[in-house]
Amino acid sequence: MSQIHQFDHHAMKTTFILRIVAEDAKLAHDVAHAAIVLLDEIENTLSRYIEGSDVFRINHMETGQTLFISQTCYDCLRLAAEAHEHTGGLFDITLGTLIEHQKNKAAGSAPSLSGRLSIDPDRPAITCVTAGREIDLGGIGKGYALDQLKKLLEDWDIESALLCAGASTQLAFGSATWPIELSGDHNQQTIKLNNQALSASGIGIQGSHIVSPQKRHSPDYNFKRAWILQPSAALADAWSTALMLIDIEQLRTFEAPQDTLYFETTTGIQTLQKLQATLPE
Repeated sequence: MSQIHQFDHHAMKTTFILRIVAEDAKLAHDVAHAAIVLLDEIENTLSRYIEGSDVFRINHMETGQTLFISQTCYDCLRLAAEAHEHTGGLFDITLGTLIEHQKNKAAGSAPSLSGRLSIDPDRPAITCVTAGREIDLGGIGKGYALDQLKKLLEDWDIESALLCAGASTQLAFGSATWPIELSGDHNQQTIKLNNQALSASGIGIQGSHIVSPQKRHSPDYNFKRAWILQPSAALADAWSTALMLIDIEQLRTFEAPQDTLYFETTTGIQTLQKLQATLPE
C-alpha cells in the first residue's frame, strides 16, 4: 500500500518539503536523496550569493564580456525572459541592485538602473552589453527547482508527490489530489491541487520586498497577497510576483481561467472574477 514519505531540506534560503507517495520506503528515500543532491546543484548554480555560481559570475561581468554558462542557468534565464514578456515587463530578474536596496532598507534613494544583458538565443551564453545590471532569480528560481525535481521523480517512476518550496510555491503531480489552504487575515479558502503548481506572493511576511521595474519608488500594492495556479512552478512563481504589481486598470481586463487566480483584499480572499465584478466603473 502506498504511503506518504516526507523529506525536508534547506536550500535557496527556504525549506523544501518533499511529500512522496510510494509503496517502497527505500525507493522514496533513494529518490529523496537524489532530489536533495539536485537541489544543492541548482542552488550552487543560480544563487547570486554563492561565489563562483553562474549568477555570481554574470553579476560581475564587464562591458563587452560574453560568459558561457551551464544549461541549468541558461534554461532558467530563458524562462525568466519568457515570463518578462508574458507579464508585460512586470517580472524582471535584472533588478538585483534595487532588490538589495529595498530588502536591506538602505538609506537614501534607490540606485539608478543601468546596464544591459543579452541572452544568446542559440547557445548557453550571456553577454554584458553594458555593465550595471545584476540578476536575482529569487522570483523564479525556486519554482524552476521544483519543476526539475518533478522531472527527476517521474524518471524514478514515483507515482505522485507534492513538492513545496517553503510556503510560497507548491507543485503536485500524479494521481493524488492535495488540499491546500489559502490563508488570509479575514478568511481561509481550501483548494485542491492536482497536476498543477500554486504560487503565492505577498507583503505580509517579508514586507514590501517586491520591486517594480516601472516605478522608482516603492510600489503601491493593491493587495496583501496573490495566488496563482499554473502548469509550471517556475511560471507560477514569476506570475505571483508580477501580480502584486498589477494596477487596477490592468486588472479590469486581465483574463485567467475560473478559480486559478486569487487575491487577498480588505474584505478577504477573492477569485479574479469576483474581484473584477466589484471594481467600480
